[in-house]
Amino acid sequence: MKAEYSKNVFINCPFDEMYLAIFRAVVFTVYDCGYDARCALEVSDSSEVRIDKTLRIISECKYGINDISRTELDKGTGLPRFNMPLELGMFLGAKRFGDEVQREKSCLILDKEPYRYQGFISDIAGQDIQSHKNDISNAIRIVRNWLRSGSGRIIIPGGTEIIKRYHKFISELPLICKGLKLTIDEMTFNDFTDIVSEWLKQNP
Repeated sequence: MKAEYSKNVFINCPFDEMYLAIFRAVVFTVYDCGYDARCALEVSDSSEVRIDKTLRIISECKYGINDISRTELDKGTGLPRFNMPLELGMFLGAKRFGDEVQREKSCLILDKEPYRYQGFISDIAGQDIQSHKNDISNAIRIVRNWLRSGSGRIIIPGGTEIIKRYHKFISELPLICKGLKLTIDEMTFNDFTDIVSEWLKQNP
């Protein structure tokens, strides 16, 4: 297990270029709040079936951030991508049918517009769905406030402070990557989380 269960946050979101800025902001916020971000991108073992890998990571995470905002049709197939709703269902199923530890799970569900989800996944109506409106600052504040209320931790930076720190980090990222002989486009998920962790150590 990469870290202890109570500190692990499963990130279930689009991995495409359009969502990348929000994805990085969410991951940074998770670390700045004192948690560890986990997602399917952390492992590239071809011998492990993808759904088994996802289920294993979910089982190791007390918290889950699930963004269901990507419903656009794929240009190649003309069909929407259903990975995010599927992984949300897996997380909710683990909470509902798992053992005592799994039943402690807590999840945040994100969409880009309020109540939009009712048109394509109405079964989650009644859950507290948060809208980030495709805005980095909104996403940071929502994730921060959810982790603050869900964990009961008192010492967590405020949303405004995390936003300021994130923009500072992003401004320094090209130079950090240059020092690591790495381009930003080449960064893997593990590269990014290692860089974020080290930056936060140096900028407490």
